[in-house]
Amino acid sequence: MRVISGKYKHRHFEVPRSFKARPTTDFAKENLFNILQNVYVDFDAHPTVLDLFAGTGSMSLEFLSRGCGKVVSVEKDHRHYQFISRVAHEIGDKAWTVVMGDVFKYLQHCHNTFDIIFADPPYALPSIAELPVAVLQSGLLADDGLFILEHGKSNDFSDIPHLIDHREYGSVNFSFFQRQSEDNNGK
Repeated sequence: MRVISGKYKHRHFEVPRSFKARPTTDFAKENLFNILQNVYVDFDAHPTVLDLFAGTGSMSLEFLSRGCGKVVSVEKDHRHYQFISRVAHEIGDKAWTVVMGDVFKYLQHCHNTFDIIFADPPYALPSIAELPVAVLQSGLLADDGLFILEHGKSNDFSDIPHLIDHREYGSVNFSFFQRQSEDNNGK
């Protein structure tokens, strides 16, 4: 796993081969962050990020590297959690918090809000279709916040309210959702 851009650019971390996680490809990461930086996110404003199904922590590290003010990584698998914790300790960035737990329980019990929520669940997760609604209704996404869901090509979220964009990079798909503040949606 390598960091593509930002203050931790070119840092490498060896992911154990036995991991079940499917890290986002460098090609997809690079394209995602180009879109975020050029269209959706002002990284100079130090947005806060929640990374759900953190896997190897690769996406959390990319957000931190670009200057996000706070990144919380949630991972259920104990070995993956330990790996992410080790990387976080090695980086020493106080803005990074690693939480071991179930994503759906975290969504129900967390009381913080985040500017960006990123989720990269297993593509075969039976409840993947429920994830956008669960996140958007959780109250964790700040007004005008951005929820990005990484998923396979077999998923279609076009009927979910607040979908604003969809990008495809090979087998990697990103669907973007945005909660509009009351001032911006005409209410």
